[in-house]
Amino acid sequence: MNERTSLSKTLKPHWVWAIALGSSIGWGAFVQPANWINTAGPLGAMLGFGIGGLLMMIIAISYGFLIKSFPVSGGEFAYAYISLGRRHAFISGWFLTLGYVCIVALNASAFALMFKFVFPKFIENMHFYKVAGWDVYGTEVILATVALLLFAYFNIKGSSFSGKLQFIFAIVMVLSVVVLTLLVGAQPEAGLANVQPLFQPEKTAFAAIIAIVAIAPWAYVGFDNVPQVAEEFSFSSKKAFNLIIGALFFATILYVLMILATAMARPWEGLVSENLLWGTGTAVQDLLGTFGMVILVLAVSMGIFTGLNGFIVSSSRLLFAMSRAKFIPDAFSKLHPKYKTPYVSIIFTVAISLLAPWFGRQALVWVVDMSSIGVTVAYLYTCYTAYSLFKWKMDEDFNPKINVVSPFKKAFAGLGVIVSFVFLLLLLIPGSPAFLGIESRIALGVWIVLGIIFYLVKRKEINEIPESELNYYILGEETIEAKNSDEQKMGA
Repeated sequence: MNERTSLSKTLKPHWVWAIALGSSIGWGAFVQPANWINTAGPLGAMLGFGIGGLLMMIIAISYGFLIKSFPVSGGEFAYAYISLGRRHAFISGWFLTLGYVCIVALNASAFALMFKFVFPKFIENMHFYKVAGWDVYGTEVILATVALLLFAYFNIKGSSFSGKLQFIFAIVMVLSVVVLTLLVGAQPEAGLANVQPLFQPEKTAFAAIIAIVAIAPWAYVGFDNVPQVAEEFSFSSKKAFNLIIGALFFATILYVLMILATAMARPWEGLVSENLLWGTGTAVQDLLGTFGMVILVLAVSMGIFTGLNGFIVSSSRLLFAMSRAKFIPDAFSKLHPKYKTPYVSIIFTVAISLLAPWFGRQALVWVVDMSSIGVTVAYLYTCYTAYSLFKWKMDEDFNPKINVVSPFKKAFAGLGVIVSFVFLLLLLIPGSPAFLGIESRIALGVWIVLGIIFYLVKRKEINEIPESELNYYILGEETIEAKNSDEQKMGA
């Protein structure tokens, strides 16, 4: 058995909180409020995000328990292995890798999009071609490329360095949103009168709220980055649950404040009827001028930077964990000789993301929408694993190393399974507000086929690894007995 490569324990609690918060709040929180208001009305949108945040907290109960019990890199990859064996570990890791890398690419693209609104003449230079009706300019490709390379450098330099940056970015983002909301509310022509009507007049209040609840969970994607860095905690893994809940709470507040600020800035029905490229940006600029726009751009930039940084961290740690377990090539688990970071995984994540700006934003959105499936599958595996490890009562199958008697937590983990499954159905059932478009479904099909091919090629090699050895590589201890599937126990 080869020596298990481990990561340095350098991350402090407030850095981990910032990773969870910053990853959960991306460009959408600042670009999409007008669209959400148009869907449900201001109060409908705010209540939808509030309910979405609460549902994520239910799922977070399972994450908190598993991080405390298994503080290793890989997160959902390791959890699927614990409960269902290596095949499901591969499925979880395969889908989650796609989801994380796509979000890195989307954040880089969003950085260029922000410039396109604020400095359109600067961006619209060196026109290359059109993809799905979206003009691709050389300037936006350069901007996205620079951002990706810069954050690749930050992450290679060390998790403590990127953690400090993440915390600074997160604090600036929170302060910017609070200041912006207060400034909007203080203007004589703005205020709560503009928030009327509270719901979309063409829908019932219930239908309006549900329309947002259906899409809200994917707005919170990012809190699940915490288990990916659990191996690097410089503190007790017992604190992980509180850090995740704190991040989700702040994320919910920020979403609500941005919706409220957009609705207060001017009568919302007139705003959404104009079909603006950036409704929130236009409303803020018209009301507060350049000063307000600077604060908004600062908030958007911090949201993009925290997303870029957070998902490069999580993508690289997931690839590192899968490589350490021999599921993918060994190169991905190599550490930098000086900084001790998984630099090959970081470079790979950024290299794949560098392709995104060349395909145009619309084409990228199709892939990112499809990747929501991957993240939802990870939620499902995590909640199922927690449910299988919690016990209603002490029985003959109880293993004190991995089981806990807690009917309350088992019930919530079971509820998390149901919530995750419902989210999955919302993406796949025609007519659902979150139903994937035809392009996204095609991209999903391609990724599934690629995964099947890759698994069939690696299947024999993966299944030949002794269980104790795989436990050691994935969980750090040979003696922990993962609850593997019957097929795996038979050596299939």
